[in-house]
Parts: sequence; C-alpha cells; structure tokens
Amino acid sequence: MTTPQKNSGLVWDLPLRLFHWSLALCFAGAWLTAESEVWKLWHISFGYSMGLLVGFRLIWGVLGTRYARFSEFVKGPSAVKAYFLSHLRGQNGQAEQHVGHNPAGALAIIAILLTTIIIVVSGYLTYQEIGGDWLSEVHEVMASLLMAIVVLHIAAVVATSVLQKENLVRAMLTGKKKLTDGAAIQQSRPVLALLLLAALMAVWWGVFR
Repeated sequence: MTTPQKNSGLVWDLPLRLFHWSLALCFAGAWLTAESEVWKLWHISFGYSMGLLVGFRLIWGVLGTRYARFSEFVKGPSAVKAYFLSHLRGQNGQAEQHVGHNPAGALAIIAILLTTIIIVVSGYLTYQEIGGDWLSEVHEVMASLLMAIVVLHIAAVVATSVLQKENLVRAMLTGKKKLTDGAAIQQSRPVLALLLLAALMAVWWGVFR
C-alpha cells in the first residue's frame, strides 16, 4: 500500500494566526507591566486587547474556516485518551497525527480561552473597584495559572514538532503544513485579519486618547 503524497497546503487562516500571536504578545505585555503604576495604561490596553481577541476566537470557532472551528478539534475524553496512548505506543512516526489541532492542543486552547476570560473580567472589575480585594487575588492567581498553561503548551508544541518531524511554530507563522490532496483550506481571509488588527488599534487608541 502506497503512502499518499503530501504537499504544503494552507491550514491556518490569517485571522487565526493574527489571533494566536497577538494573544501571546498581549499576555506577555500584560505580565511584564502588571506591577508598575507607570505602565498601568499599557497593562489595561493589553488586557482589553486580550478580551477582544478571545471574543473574536469564540466567534471564529463557530464561523471560521475548517480547522479553526471548535467542532473540528474539540473532542471527548476518549479521543484525548486515544491520542496520548498513540504516542506512548507509537514508534517510527506512527503515532496519531492531525491536520489541525490535536486533542491535547484542543485542551490547551480551551484552557487558555477560559482562563483568559476570567483574567479579563476580574481585571476589569478590579480596575472599576467592583467586588473587593478577592477579585484582585483571583486576577493574579489566574494570570499565574495561564502562564503555567502557556509554558506547558510551548513544551508540548516543541515535543510534538520533534516527534512528528514538522515545525508547528513555523506552521502557525506561515499557515501551511504538509497535507494530502484536498485537505487544505482555500482562503486565508486577509480582509478579516485587517479588520481584527484595526479593532485592536481602536482599543489602544481608546485607552490612550
């Protein structure tokens, strides 16, 4: 039995890639500016931007291109178990592979989205002096939790890249992976990416004006 020929094809559309790297930069920026009154407006802007980005991702997870949709990669516990077992048992690159997000990556994405929502809401309420000191504690604890999730996510991406012999970081930059014929998406949606970028710029203008 011959192995199907794989060629480079588009998997991640441009709005999804912009979301991914923008969220990473905003979280890093919010983390670095968290303890300084001098950088307070920057911290707020990063936080609002994270809220906007997560809102976009929730919508794009329903209406987006094939591999951006939650229905494509969010699976039940049995699928997650099967994925991990395939890597424990797999040899010579025979472990279970996925064109889009794998079940482990799906867990990380859901955890990141839910944690970010809590961080943004608790941060906003704290900034508005609503809810008391306990919300500030929640904000800090969830930020630390998100950092831990991000570190685990990065480690998993590196490990998966080595095991599957495909650079997943580069794939999220270019949007392309090695695919069999017919598996690629057809449109990168650059106009929507520009609109998302404009919305982010509007957030920053609104805070600093």
